[in-house]
Amino acid sequence: MVVAITKENFNSEIKSHSGPIILDIYASWCGPCQMMTPIFEELEQEFLGKCKFAKLNVDEARELAIEYGVTSIPTFVFIKNGNVVKKEMGQLSKKALKEKIDAHIAS
Repeated sequence: MVVAITKENFNSEIKSHSGPIILDIYASWCGPCQMMTPIFEELEQEFLGKCKFAKLNVDEARELAIEYGVTSIPTFVFIKNGNVVKKEMGQLSKKALKEKIDAHIAS
């Protein structure tokens, strides 16, 4: 299940999680973000138990988006042991995002 990240659960869901995480930073009004949602959810099912999938709405947690240096949405942040290891901005194909997640899990 994709976890909705808020200021209240950020530390417990992201900072203290030791495994790989992919964080989708989005806005509900963003067209490309809306197009990525079903792809993100499909990949979450494919990677069940291998990678945590989370979403952060920039309008609800702007401070966290700023902390991650988000300048464009959607932005996908790849995190391990609470640390950012990679960021990808913009709309991606399912195949491209899947390859990036595979590489993130393998690293």
